[in-house]
Parts: sequence; C-alpha cells; structure tokens
Amino acid sequence: MMKTMKNKVIVVGGGMVGSAMAIKLAQQGNLVSVIENKPIDATEILQSQQVDIRVSAINRFSENLLDELGAMDLLRHNRIAPYQQLEAFELGNDRLLFDCADINSSHLGHLIENKLIQASLWQQFKKHNITVIEQSGAICAITQTADDITLHYNDTCYTAHLVVGADGGQSQCRLKANIGVEGWQYQQQCMGVLIKLDAPQQIKTWQQFTPTGPVAFLPMQAPYANLIWYDNPETLATLKTLTTEQLKQQIIAKFPALAGDFEVINQAVFPLTRQHANHYSAKRLVLIGDAAHTINPLAGQGVNLGFKDVVALADALNEIDDIGCIIKLKQYESKRRKANLLMMSMMDACYFGFSNTISPLRWARRHILKTANINSPLKKWVLKYAIGDK
Repeated sequence: MMKTMKNKVIVVGGGMVGSAMAIKLAQQGNLVSVIENKPIDATEILQSQQVDIRVSAINRFSENLLDELGAMDLLRHNRIAPYQQLEAFELGNDRLLFDCADINSSHLGHLIENKLIQASLWQQFKKHNITVIEQSGAICAITQTADDITLHYNDTCYTAHLVVGADGGQSQCRLKANIGVEGWQYQQQCMGVLIKLDAPQQIKTWQQFTPTGPVAFLPMQAPYANLIWYDNPETLATLKTLTTEQLKQQIIAKFPALAGDFEVINQAVFPLTRQHANHYSAKRLVLIGDAAHTINPLAGQGVNLGFKDVVALADALNEIDDIGCIIKLKQYESKRRKANLLMMSMMDACYFGFSNTISPLRWARRHILKTANINSPLKKWVLKYAIGDK
C-alpha cells in the first residue's frame, strides 16, 4: 500500500541510533524532526583532530546500514580502523581466535569513534530535510489522540503522528509514557583508556578474562588504541586519581604485553547497567536503542543492537498510510524484544561465567574455549552472530 500523505515523525535524541532512525524514516518519505538537547556541529567534528575516548565496534550489519544512510563513505575518509581478528582467552589457557578468513571476509568490523559516527549521520540531515530542534528542557507530559501524539515541554509543545524515543538509558520518553523497566547495576564498572601506541596499525581486537573482570584492547586508527579495564568501583576510583605515567605502570602490570610502547592520553570510567523496557511501544510512541535496552558492553554489541532496531522499525513502518499504526509497532516490538533479550542473556552468561574463580566454571571455560576452536560449525555460527549476520 502506497502512502497517500506524508507522516510527521519526531525522533527524541540525536545520538548515533536516533540519527540513523531519523534518516531511515526520512528516506521513506516521512517529515522528520530531531529533538536534541545538545546539537552538534558535524563539520567541525569531522575536521577535528581531537580523538574521542568513546568508540564502538561496528559490525558488518551496522556498516551496511551506515552505507545505506550515506554516512559510511565519510567515515572511510576519516579515522577508522577495520579489524580482521578477534581473540578471547584466559591467562595460561586456550585462546579462541576468530579470523575474517574463516568466513571469507575482508574484515570483521570497524572500531570507530562515537562522535565521528554521529557527525557523519548528522551531515546527511540537510539532504533529507530533517529539522533539528534544540530543546534542553525535560518532557513534562505526553498526550495522545487517535491520530497524533504531543510532547509537552515547559515552553512549547510538539505534535506528530509518531514519536521515536531514542533518548538513552534515562529516557524521558519511556518515563512519561509510563513504561517500566527491569534490570540491575553490575557490581563492576568499566574504565576506558585512550592510548597512543608506538606500533604499526593493529588488526586484532582481543579480550582477556581475569577473576576481577575482563581487560580488552581495541585497535583504533594508528597510532591510537583504546584499552578497557573492568574492575570494582573502588579500584577504578583509585586509578582515576593517578597521573598518566602512574596509570601506565598499572596497565603494564595488569594487561598482556601490547605491541609497543605507549602513552596514556585520557581515561574515563563508565557504570555498567543492564536495563530492559517492559514494552517497546505505547500507542504512538516507540522506543529504540538504549531507551529500550542497555547491555553489558562486553562484546561491544550495544550500538549494533540499536542499529538493528532501526532497520526492524523502518521495515515495519515502510509504505503504510499511518506510521503510528499500533499493530505495526507491536510487530517491531515482538521481533526486537526477543532478539535483544537473547543477546543480553548471552552477554550476562559470558560475563558471570568468566569473571570468577569457581573450579567447575574454570573447567567449563577451558572446555568451551577448546571446543569452540575445534568445532568449526560452532565457531562460524558465533562469528556470524558477532558480525550481525544472525
């Protein structure tokens, strides 16, 4: 069925996932506005030499989406690092190595700074007549009729046929729509450390499991890389007080040997939260990305799950007269909520299974790593799941 009118859509939140959603819906002929409390200067960011400590492991599925949205070409001409191998191991035990050659691919994904992904998407807004509305206030209320939905702020109101909540883990859209959540705060936190590495471009990202939590290496475009350190909040709070040289010495003691000497540039600590909305939609309001689900960042799947939400919602709403159709929104919800719950459960099983010293679990970990390396069909299935083919 072809549309007989243009639907008006408001996307609340102009981060990576919200921006992608805005473009995807605009490509389908909708009139799209993005409400953002901190609009960015995309051109300035893309031209800046300042490196962002926040990076995402963009898998092949997400890469294809960014290509469709026109953003990937800009990213390929900026700071981007394809990785060809992914390794997981425990100290002194078997290593599980995934290689792009296992699936006849040139790479497994890319490590890209979050701000570059967002800016590359914002550069497409003008082409699709997407309006950016700067709104720093909180949503006071949401009202809905049979035909539209209105967001009420202190100073103004915005009405559309559909509102997409892409406003993060503390989503105002979710709160004001009275959608509950379930989840918990993990006992550990995560420190990201931006380093300048005296080594050629690295092609392998790796993760070592330790009793106090994983440590990981994310190869950004040389000479930069990102180190991830999971630990209890007290330990990370102490690390935050160290000088860059002192932190470097702690990294040398904690991490496997890196490819070369390095300089610590910056660090930041992030809380770890699992959170899942009880529903993804409420009449003409629908949630995507972190507004619907936050996941342990163990395998870097957070933004990739959000991009899968984008594609699933756009597919459900394509070529329908009323973009706020409750039946279609529920179809999206049914598909994505199950898939996201599965990934969240898999990450938790991995996180809890590897971050302890219980003897039976230590034996099981060694057995799993050894079996996965030998069992080629299982290894390929896991790898295809990681790159977004499943």
